[in-house]
Amino acid sequence: MTIRIVIADDHRIMRDGLVALLRGQPDFEVVGEAPDGAELARLTRKLKPDIAVTDLSMAGLNGLEAIRRIRADEPGVKLLCLSVHAESRLVLAVLDAGASGYVLKECSFEELVQAIRQVVAGQVYLSAQLVGVVVQEYRARVTGGAPQDSASVLTPRERELVQLFSEGYSTNAIAERLYVSAKTVATHRQHILQKLRIGSMAELTRYALREGLSSLDSGGASALPAA
Repeated sequence: MTIRIVIADDHRIMRDGLVALLRGQPDFEVVGEAPDGAELARLTRKLKPDIAVTDLSMAGLNGLEAIRRIRADEPGVKLLCLSVHAESRLVLAVLDAGASGYVLKECSFEELVQAIRQVVAGQVYLSAQLVGVVVQEYRARVTGGAPQDSASVLTPRERELVQLFSEGYSTNAIAERLYVSAKTVATHRQHILQKLRIGSMAELTRYALREGLSSLDSGGASALPAA
């Protein structure tokens, strides 16, 4: 059986290296590459691979939102996150969104291959370093000790807008990107600030970074916007 794979990472050299290594496996076929979450979702709908392997921090649409979108549109596609982030909150958010595995980028290539095979086989895979923190976070949830994920109060479109705002896109640029009016974007922004009880775009950017919705190294903004 050939395992058909789509790869998403916003660093070209990382994608090229992964593709070259994965194509060295006799039963792996890389059928698509994406530089961001939006393209990953589009390629997944078009190509219907067995598995999508995605980075987490990507400009425009991050890996977490892409996973949510793919799970809703293509539930038969397995999802594996490959990221540098090891925070338990982010790992659980990825699993809650529909991924079946989370592998740290510091892992060996052999571990990534094992993770892909296990996830395609219907199992869950976590890097060994993540198991303890995830179990601890899960126990906190069960006992009511974990705080509610504030991102859960936002709609998928609002989370996408939070990322774009935090990456420095203007209202007009976002409107053009999402094919809506600038007035609609401004209305969404006001609703987001009200929902999160945030008073400035600088606070919104810090919120996006804290919640894993954005990363300053993923493009767009080069610094926090003024309050």
